[in-house]
Amino acid sequence: MARAVVRGAFNQGDVPKIVCINLATVPLGVDFGKLIAAMQKYVDDHVAPVWATPARLVRGTDFVKGAWAMLFVDNADVDDALAYHDLTPDGLPVAKVFVKTTLDNGDLVSVSASHELVEMLVDPAINLMTTGPDPKLMYAYESADPVEALDFKVNGIPMSNFVYPSYFEAFHKPKSVRFDAMKKVTKPFQILGGGYQIIFKNGKWTQITGSKAKKRALAAEDRRGHRSEERKQRRSRHLPKDTVEVVREKAKRLALRR
Repeated sequence: MARAVVRGAFNQGDVPKIVCINLATVPLGVDFGKLIAAMQKYVDDHVAPVWATPARLVRGTDFVKGAWAMLFVDNADVDDALAYHDLTPDGLPVAKVFVKTTLDNGDLVSVSASHELVEMLVDPAINLMTTGPDPKLMYAYESADPVEALDFKVNGIPMSNFVYPSYFEAFHKPKSVRFDAMKKVTKPFQILGGGYQIIFKNGKWTQITGSKAKKRALAAEDRRGHRSEERKQRRSRHLPKDTVEVVREKAKRLALRR
């Protein structure tokens, strides 16, 4: 008998509380409390005024009823199925930051975390898409991917660049409005050299890149657990009970170590 699919049930009219849970066994490269404070200012001063997506970030060690979550784990292999699900036990959004994978790739955890944060706020169910310059394609509403190689500092901590709603409005003329936080994009749907765009083409999800170097980098990267893979799999389910218990047990062990 096929397992029933459980859909996300959350009210986008609410201001979500996002519980940030650090389950990584390797150092983040930044103080966790300072990172959360910087991401809060990132949301308050940069993301929410543009996207109308306020949020309240808090530090925690367990899932909180009615709250979204951001999990910091070593990589996509941590705790088996953990990295492959996108909902809390209540059916609310989860963002995942793969710390070891990020660091091994030479990237910053703060940039990866803020990247996931802005994309979760803009498209929490990972299901938004729009038309664009090519009438044969549908474009995913991923707000950081097209400009992901760029970052700017908030409270002295690097945060991911992100695009504005105008980026997804093909009717704008080049340089007529602001298209991203760092003012590097000059026209709708432009993909910068270090970025990419997820598209729906010929019945399946794929991506186009801003450069050949980025195409090679994506091909070599471990993409398991990322939002692009969630779109391809088209599944949205609760974290299994045993996985929830794994998260809680791992949090307890790490707390004792620290």
